[in-house]
Amino acid sequence: MEFRMTRQSLDIKGIGKSFGGDDVLKGIDISVRAGEFISLVGMSGCGKSTLLRIIAGLERPDRGQIMIGETDVTGMDPSDRNLAMVFQSYALYPHMTVRDNIATPLRMRKLSLSARMPLVGRLTASAEALKDIDASVIEAAETLQIAHLLDRKPAQLSGGQRQRVALARALVRSPAAFLMDEPLSNLDAKLRAHMRDELANLHRRLGATFVYVTHDQVEAMTMSNRIALMSEGRIEQLGTPSDLYQRPANLTVARFIGSPAINLIPVEIASNGAIGAYGRDLGIAAARSQAGQVATLGIRAEDLVPASHGLQMQIERIEMHGADRYVHASLIADASHQVTIRLAASEALPAGDDGILTVGFRADRTHLFAADGQRMADPSRRELVA
Repeated sequence: MEFRMTRQSLDIKGIGKSFGGDDVLKGIDISVRAGEFISLVGMSGCGKSTLLRIIAGLERPDRGQIMIGETDVTGMDPSDRNLAMVFQSYALYPHMTVRDNIATPLRMRKLSLSARMPLVGRLTASAEALKDIDASVIEAAETLQIAHLLDRKPAQLSGGQRQRVALARALVRSPAAFLMDEPLSNLDAKLRAHMRDELANLHRRLGATFVYVTHDQVEAMTMSNRIALMSEGRIEQLGTPSDLYQRPANLTVARFIGSPAINLIPVEIASNGAIGAYGRDLGIAAARSQAGQVATLGIRAEDLVPASHGLQMQIERIEMHGADRYVHASLIADASHQVTIRLAASEALPAGDDGILTVGFRADRTHLFAADGQRMADPSRRELVA
């Protein structure tokens, strides 16, 4: 049985929020399409959880507007927004069964106060209402594959099962959108990976609108249609996971996205556009309009390649990761500067007996950043003078 959803778009317009004179959110604009999975990602303190709480109605913005579909909900109470929130702590009632935990939102919405009372509730509640609630609970439980757990209590469940119960409790309301605040952070690494798959599959099956907060870039990269990377109350870049990885808008995005972290090398741009580092020509060129600038070259571990020309590096250690091999090295010209190279485990490592390796760059996969950290025009390949 598949749960039926009503999905809505979500528009965040110019949201600002201050606490004690500190601007926590500095004019956030995001349009979330109906049925989209969007992640808010960034370091702790960047404002992502505050933004989620404002969307939910748990915090009021100092300025800006929240639209759900065509409805302005900025001033509405949380209960009137038809949004479901899934918390990091699960927030399950320990004295209730799984069935009752899932049913609670529907009972609060559909039953009178007397009908919600223990013991006498079943006697005063409408039989039709109770039947509808039970049917919805079973449908949600089957969708999350926890129907066999309905008579257990939270203490009898694993962490992953508790998280599914929390999701089912949100799902049973048929919300306009799901808001999730780091829901997997309490799980161990193996279970987190499994639950990432389950959440992504659930989103595909339901076609629901998901807004997901996390500091874990792997979660954001593997599940999202788009990512909003936040820093110091601003959105640094909004785009697909591929956009943020392959074309980071600035150094903040480049440093945050990617594992292992991007290699960053200080470079100088000569009068003819040639890019060099530590006195060596790297075989790539910037636009002539950028001549004379000091910049930072970003290069992913997989885009550093053994070459006859380039930078010389001293191999420090090698890590085997199944089909991949990570080579950690320091620059000969600056031993304090570390770089990481990713090679296929089957690929030869043309280093001398002294462990010195020369590496070049794939020109079409390099990233150039100005002194202010913003992305510059992409470098191009050029012929090296022998």
